[in-house]
Amino acid sequence: MRIFNTLTREPADLQPVNPPEVGMYVCGPTVQSPPHVGHGRSAVVFDLVRRYLAWKGFRVRFVRNITDVDDKIIAIAHQEGVPPEEHAVRITDQFSRCYRDLGVADPDVEPKATEHIPDMIVLIQKLIRQGLAYSRSGDVYFVVRALPGYGKLSGQDLDDLLAGARVEVSEHKNDPLDFALWKRAKPGEPHWSSPWGEGRPGWHIECSAMAARYLGETFDIHGGGSDLIFPHHENEIAQSEGATRRPFARIWMHNGMLNLGGEKMSKSTGHLVDLNEAIRRFGGLAVRIFYLQAHYRSPQEFSAELLEDARVALVRLHRVLERTSDVQAASDPEVISAFEEAMDDDLSTPRALSVLFTAVRKANRELENSGTAGPIAAAVQEMAAVLGLDETSLVGAEPTDSQDRMWSAVADLAASEGTESAGGLSVMVESLLAKRSNARSEGDYATADRIRHSLAGVGIVLEDTRDGTNWVRW
Repeated sequence: MRIFNTLTREPADLQPVNPPEVGMYVCGPTVQSPPHVGHGRSAVVFDLVRRYLAWKGFRVRFVRNITDVDDKIIAIAHQEGVPPEEHAVRITDQFSRCYRDLGVADPDVEPKATEHIPDMIVLIQKLIRQGLAYSRSGDVYFVVRALPGYGKLSGQDLDDLLAGARVEVSEHKNDPLDFALWKRAKPGEPHWSSPWGEGRPGWHIECSAMAARYLGETFDIHGGGSDLIFPHHENEIAQSEGATRRPFARIWMHNGMLNLGGEKMSKSTGHLVDLNEAIRRFGGLAVRIFYLQAHYRSPQEFSAELLEDARVALVRLHRVLERTSDVQAASDPEVISAFEEAMDDDLSTPRALSVLFTAVRKANRELENSGTAGPIAAAVQEMAAVLGLDETSLVGAEPTDSQDRMWSAVADLAASEGTESAGGLSVMVESLLAKRSNARSEGDYATADRIRHSLAGVGIVLEDTRDGTNWVRW
């Protein structure tokens, strides 16, 4: 299995420190505001890494932290008039619910920053003793220029950083490039006792301390979004390797950003799509399969149309799973080999999904021809389980099967399309499908796609087969 290593900028063989154990640390959420769909992508990517490694026979120890104290959490809590810790707990619960709806398993360890202050203080003291940090007026800073190799993860040059003003300026720093390990307390903020006075940790030190606590000074995989490469992960390396003089993580994995209208989603700009809303509208596993349709390192464009396509794909998969749930045969070895080859190549989920849905089509043909599907169906079940898509219903989806509400929505749609808008639900849907079929035969694909997307928006998913179009309510 080869994984692209951000540190070396090339694929690397996975060679665990203590085989067959694999230690994984993934930067989890800063719980300042509700999760957006970008958070969901990162969570699904590293859940998949964990699942696949376990399927390969590794014993994975998976650690994903929660940053439950920082400037933004404090500011938002003050605006809401609640204690920061209360705000952090509420947002943490929202993340947890969304992750479960996406099929993301709970980590083996989920450490919170506020529960590991003593570990951070010990690490800071060690850095001070080694001349890599200094205290000034209650703050503690890391001496960036004292550590050779700073910038090796991100490729940043110190002089370019200074010239580009990508640093936090403070009159207490010896050098503008130095970054905070400990911040002295301000009035009304959460604070803890330390050798340097009352204060709280900087953002970067928490991950260095918690990763070492649960995985050791050197471990196998460190993951997170590509937006964390600089400065967060760069500073993690500096702190950890400065303190131990040993490599921190062997492989650094980073998922690409999710874009909306060509622009990166960002809390700072408010250019976001709420994750809970996406799950409510499309279902958690449909959102999951959407994420897997792009390679994890690539940017991915978010749109309702792509989510609807993902939901249709999931319907096709689940139909086969339901119809072949009693299959006891061994998986088709050629199919599983093709799947493994794709996943071993830096987790190429687009190729893996191609293998999966080719098998889905073959299983459907076998079911149509003979009523049974043995090794192919077993392979579908095995691959779906590895990818986390093997649930028999859409997790977290909003109930959309209310007859009254759906009838009204379909009636409005039918009226807008000039088709039958009275009678039963089936009559109206079939009338819309007839218009769509005519449009397709005439090459009017814009109309056909509009009807399909509109039906999906009210909870009706279409599946085109060689025998016609089927529809399912969700």
